[in-house]
Amino acid sequence: MKSSKIAVVGGTGPQGKGLAYRFAAAGWPVVIGSRSAERAEEAALEVRRRAGDGAVVSAADNASAAADCPIILLVVPYDGHRELVSELAPIFAGKLVVSCVNPLGFDKSGAYGLDVEEGSAAEQLRDLVPGATVVAAFHHLSAVNLWEHEGPLPEDVLVCGDDRSAKDEVARLAVAITGRPGIDGGALRVARQLEPLTAVLINVNRRYKTLSGLAVNGVVHDPRAA
Repeated sequence: MKSSKIAVVGGTGPQGKGLAYRFAAAGWPVVIGSRSAERAEEAALEVRRRAGDGAVVSAADNASAAADCPIILLVVPYDGHRELVSELAPIFAGKLVVSCVNPLGFDKSGAYGLDVEEGSAAEQLRDLVPGATVVAAFHHLSAVNLWEHEGPLPEDVLVCGDDRSAKDEVARLAVAITGRPGIDGGALRVARQLEPLTAVLINVNRRYKTLSGLAVNGVVHDPRAA
């Protein structure tokens, strides 16, 4: 069992529930957070059943989940992001907060990235909670694949942030999902490109009726990092 608890704020949605399942199955204690503690418990029950014997998955409202864990995954819709982060800012302070948020819009032409005043959802989070260590990651993983694919996902997790040690820690978390460490994509400002890239994958999926992912060629992983 891994030592640090991971809170998944927004863990009742498909992406959040899929991430919670992957970490729980890999031995991390997970707390699923939601605005509704009842909905969080329903999702936690699903994850425990899917992850199997030994999985430690609990449930709480968002504030309680975040307060109980040193690592927080923020997996919420961009609509309402500013309000939620502002509300939880005192709890996020001093913690490692991983932004998995994709500011996306949809119209008849497909998915597209929204303009964010601060540059990205991750940078908005950083500005609203300057006391937190913010890293952006896990944006491009299919919720369906997270939940249904057997074994490690055949893709890479791209990670960006301004704190090298925090990025390395999040990169190691990616092993639970892909079987290999995440790839350092640069400073937090790169989230401006990372987040809307999800729209490209959604449009590819729509056109080709598939569940696409990203794999980066040419990177040699240090086996000790796993």
